[in-house]
Amino acid sequence: MHNEKKDEKLRRFTPFNKDVVKGFRISYNVIGNLLLLFLVIGLIGMCFAGGVGAGYFASLVKDEPIRSFEVMKNDIYNYEESSEVYFANNVYLGKLSADIDREEVKLEDISEHVINAVIATEDELFYEHEGVVPKAIMRALFQEFTNAAVQTGGSTLTQQLIKNQILTNEVSFDRKAKEILLALRLEKFFEKDEIIEAYLNVTDFGRNSNGRNIAGIQAAAKGIFGVEAKNLNIAQSAFIAGLPQSPFGYTPFSNDGGAIKDNLDPGINRMKTVLSRMYSGGYITKAEYQDALAYDIRANLTAKKPTPIDEYPYLTYEVEDRVNKIIMVQLAKKDGYTEEELNKDSDLYNQYYSLADDEIRHNGYRIHTTINKEIYDKMQDVAAQYEYYGSDKPQEVKDPDTGELKTVQEPVEVGGVLIENSTGKMISFVGGRDFDRENLNHATQAERPNGSTMKPLLVYAPAMEIGKSQPGSVIADVPFSLGKWKPKNYGGGYHGLTSARTALKHSYNIPAIKTYMSILNQNPVSYLEKMGFTSLQEADYTNVSLSLGAMEKGVTVEENVNAFATFANNGKFIDAYMIEKIETSNGEIVFQHEKAETNVFSAQTAYLTIDMMRDVISSGTAASLKGYLSFSADWAGKTGTGQDYKDAWFVASNPSVTFGTWIGYDTPKPIEQNYKGLSYSKRNILLWAKLMNVAHDVNPELLAPKTRFQKPGGIVSRSYCALTGELASDLCSSAGLVASDLFNVKYVPTKVDDSLTKGKYVVVKDQAYQVPSSAPAEFVQQGVMLKKDILKKHGINSVQDLKRLLPNTAKWGNLVVTEGKSIGDNGSNPSQVSGASISGSKLSWGSNPDNDVVGYRVYAAANYSTSYKKVASIHASSTLSVTVGSSPAAYYIVAVDVAGRESSPSNIIKVGEYADKKPEPVATENEKSNKDNKDNKDNSQTKPPNNDKPNTPPAADKTAESI
Repeated sequence: MHNEKKDEKLRRFTPFNKDVVKGFRISYNVIGNLLLLFLVIGLIGMCFAGGVGAGYFASLVKDEPIRSFEVMKNDIYNYEESSEVYFANNVYLGKLSADIDREEVKLEDISEHVINAVIATEDELFYEHEGVVPKAIMRALFQEFTNAAVQTGGSTLTQQLIKNQILTNEVSFDRKAKEILLALRLEKFFEKDEIIEAYLNVTDFGRNSNGRNIAGIQAAAKGIFGVEAKNLNIAQSAFIAGLPQSPFGYTPFSNDGGAIKDNLDPGINRMKTVLSRMYSGGYITKAEYQDALAYDIRANLTAKKPTPIDEYPYLTYEVEDRVNKIIMVQLAKKDGYTEEELNKDSDLYNQYYSLADDEIRHNGYRIHTTINKEIYDKMQDVAAQYEYYGSDKPQEVKDPDTGELKTVQEPVEVGGVLIENSTGKMISFVGGRDFDRENLNHATQAERPNGSTMKPLLVYAPAMEIGKSQPGSVIADVPFSLGKWKPKNYGGGYHGLTSARTALKHSYNIPAIKTYMSILNQNPVSYLEKMGFTSLQEADYTNVSLSLGAMEKGVTVEENVNAFATFANNGKFIDAYMIEKIETSNGEIVFQHEKAETNVFSAQTAYLTIDMMRDVISSGTAASLKGYLSFSADWAGKTGTGQDYKDAWFVASNPSVTFGTWIGYDTPKPIEQNYKGLSYSKRNILLWAKLMNVAHDVNPELLAPKTRFQKPGGIVSRSYCALTGELASDLCSSAGLVASDLFNVKYVPTKVDDSLTKGKYVVVKDQAYQVPSSAPAEFVQQGVMLKKDILKKHGINSVQDLKRLLPNTAKWGNLVVTEGKSIGDNGSNPSQVSGASISGSKLSWGSNPDNDVVGYRVYAAANYSTSYKKVASIHASSTLSVTVGSSPAAYYIVAVDVAGRESSPSNIIKVGEYADKKPEPVATENEKSNKDNKDNKDNSQTKPPNNDKPNTPPAADKTAESI
């Protein structure tokens, strides 16, 4: 019934007949079912495709670990950053060279224009998406599958950061899938500002004005426009923001030393694109847009800037090397190796040195040194301008390109080091005259024999510490040999009995060798080891010439100066250093220098050595220093000369600092002994003084302390006999042989000198003998005599050698050694004296060759007389001359032997208008008759001089050298 009504209703309102309606209904149902079927199949297909896609995506990222916040944070912020170097007091020096120049900067210190430019260009939806933009990804995939000519890319800034810091630049679906996953995860952990800050610190920006690769916005701002990142204007920001698309295509600088490219259009066109996007994105106004388009990029590019290596080559490379060694040891210790193991295994050493080098160049360390910039700069100026080094000398070298030998002119080089005593800080140094000519650091790396600067370090201080010597110890400076080696003093002379103080003051070699030999069995080289000498060789431990600084390899200026500072530090060695601390860019300290002290000498030994070296400057080999220095201080030092004058050294300390200089040729050759009126030693001392003068101008409190070296307890002053160094006897005092000096109270002399006695002697041929009974009394001398043992004590072979020991002082004149010998008579008269002559008022004659002559007698006859009388007796050991008056007289000399026999008279020497008789006046016949009678009477009473038997002289002991 219901159906019928329905049909009726349909018929009433339907213009078609029943069959038509029925066919339409059937078609409708079929089509509907088909659409439903297709919809179901489509949904099933989509689900299947989604599942397949999801499965495929899952397969791409299945090996990617789930990264925690800490892991991702470390990865994102693990970017290379250039290490920076600072002078003392946090004064900036520059960056160490690295593959990429990068400098971290906080977001608040970056210009807002840069942030806007990057977002407008690279990721306009940055603040809206959650790490990825699906539409952009689909567009990129479509372009990839269709190989479209235009590739717009689909990476957000977050994805680019992931690609730069965690993944690689590999083009693959695998890498892209991981990038998407990590970008989504990164956005969960980090704020947008943190992401954009990290992006701006890692992105590559091409090259800077020096041609070095740069990364990070701070390095880009400084390296391209010479401004801080926070001060970049709109045009500069747009130019830099456009660089990441093609860093080396758009960069304005070439890799040829940073020269500006001829064509800057690619980079400028890219800038215009960035500016357009900034304008369309509403970041800048139309006026700002137009002003930025008109900005002259070329005119505002920064000029090439000197790098630390350009300005401070010696210092920069020295810092790199020292920091490398510090980090090297740290890395090795982490892996279980000790520093000793590194030093013994060259392969292991090189491996860790290379790892350390890579770390300091890329980890953004802040390296703080001890070097005072102003003192360092002024010292370099002095070294460069000094005009008394000496002449260049030819040297044959091998051409590195052709291998052929060629001759070059080699200049005198210089090295100098200034150390603060109490801390060991290296305040400054001079590495050389021209790094481009020779990059060897002559202050810290060049090893040269240290000459006589070795004497206080190895000889006198150790000998005093052991108790074998004191400043007043007496040493015989006489000819000496050791096997085939016959050492000599500078100048070739010898100086007799001398004290250790005097020997050091004048740098005598023989006393130093003898003192060193007295302690050789005590391993004195160990003192050098304690004072930081690292270049000692096996032969140095037994080579006696080491006492004169003849080292197998040599020592650096730094180590030599550092060792001298031991005396200023009361005998404690404080290792010198240049690296104060190393910290990360976040301020975390990875290294802090800690002072290391080594006890070497007692305070007493240190002070005595200082006091002896004061004399070197006050009146010794460095006495010229006082005229060169512009300020005064309590200086103590030592000069040094290498063998054959190949090196010149001077090291000196005051209570605050120690400074030393060396000059010489890189290829050892003699320095000119005189140049422009100055000796080689004075030239080095003058250079030392000039360097100290400019340092004093910068910091007078450091360079010229008002305090003096303080004498410690345990130091006393004592008198001693200058013959032996023992306590002075009465005879020593009466002979004027008493001296005084400072002593360590532990080693003051306790024995009284017994090397002297009183007695009579005669001298023949410069040798003293016991007095024979026949000796004429006038030629017997009496005085203080040395016992024979004194010769043995000082290693003296003869009295002739002994005479060279005796200083030219009046009280030493009669000091002799008879050696227990007697002189005998040869049985005949001495031969005639020859060579008698007169010059002015001085009558002189030659020495008699006979071996038993003890003296000479001088006879004189007054004017108008032939009666000769003895007027002087002269010892054979004295000067063979007498002073005679100007009155007319005649003289002759005879030699007297030990038996009292005289030689025949010498030739007669007449003075003035001498005549043997008065001229006779004209007389009358009666006067003539009377004179004849008188003459006959006189002739019967007076005899003329007989050459065979002269008048017997009076017995008076007259030994004066003048009448």
